[in-house]
Amino acid sequence: MCKYSVIILMVFLNFVETRAQVYSRDIDDIRKEIEAYDKAVHVFDDWMRDPYITLAPDGFYYLTMTQHGDTIDGRAVINAGAPYYKSKDMAKWEFAGYFYDIKKDATNAEKYIEKWEARKAQGQQGPLKLWAPEIHFINEKWHVLHTSNAGLGNLASSEGEKLEPPYQGWGESFGRQHDPTIFQDDDGTCWLVSRCAQIQKLNQDLTAFDGQPIKLNPSDRKMGHEGAYIVKFEDKYILFGTAWSRDTLRHGTYNLYYAVADKLEGPYGRRQFAGRFLGHGTPFQDKEGRWWCTAFYNANKPTMTREEAKTLDVRHTAYTLNKQGLTLVPIEIQMIDGKVKVWAKDPDYRYPGAEEVQKF
Repeated sequence: MCKYSVIILMVFLNFVETRAQVYSRDIDDIRKEIEAYDKAVHVFDDWMRDPYITLAPDGFYYLTMTQHGDTIDGRAVINAGAPYYKSKDMAKWEFAGYFYDIKKDATNAEKYIEKWEARKAQGQQGPLKLWAPEIHFINEKWHVLHTSNAGLGNLASSEGEKLEPPYQGWGESFGRQHDPTIFQDDDGTCWLVSRCAQIQKLNQDLTAFDGQPIKLNPSDRKMGHEGAYIVKFEDKYILFGTAWSRDTLRHGTYNLYYAVADKLEGPYGRRQFAGRFLGHGTPFQDKEGRWWCTAFYNANKPTMTREEAKTLDVRHTAYTLNKQGLTLVPIEIQMIDGKVKVWAKDPDYRYPGAEEVQKF
């Protein structure tokens, strides 16, 4: 191969590995909105669900999510894979490839395929799909969590500091988890958070459980049905969870709620309202320490306008204010009179809708 062919090949591979998104909005406008930190910011349009963002040791924000289809932005989609995007400023994102693929990287890949084929035989459609991936940098390694439409999930750890295979995975011992995530306490102890909401202590190297599962719920009702997450704020534990505003699947709006406890194991206080349209959003802090929550399109109807969101009767099916793609919503977490308070800064996300079943 001549040197010019090698150069062309290297340029092509670099394009595949890290490629800027095609934006429908001006990047500078997005940056200004992020800096203002007062309203929801729609960033880019690629199809996604369950977006998760973390600030990586290399100074980049890493974004991963559920992402399915045939093609997105001209690239072929790996439905059993976990994609990721990178950004220095949360405004301009670049697609960086797939860091994990069930069929290639799961130590029990054949079991996923076997279970999915059994489900297909019972009438389910489509390919094997990876759901709700998350990545956590702990003990100088990356730890990948996900579930799937085969009824299996995994917690897999990288060999070193790079987010890349090979991974050491749990296999079937991980069990059937729903939207699994990791919470690390101040003493370094890690817990698996799953099933909205259940916690289970992990061993030191995150390769097995080190205790029995503990069920968590607010004092006054069930937290929700998915998207559980825990944040430590000062000396309090904040349990987040997702539910539909009508307490019926795909009726009303897909919201984020929270409850607070003095101890991780509870007891937790009453369920409080964190944000409308923020269901399965993951809270994270930016480089300046400001809190944000990811948001995405999850509805049966086209995206509402802000005026429609205030007046439309949304009781009978699923509605949202979010456009398809990544939306970032600024949130506040503060201690007020000794109590933790969480709220969305954007007024159209801050308050429950008229259809909300629970009264706040």
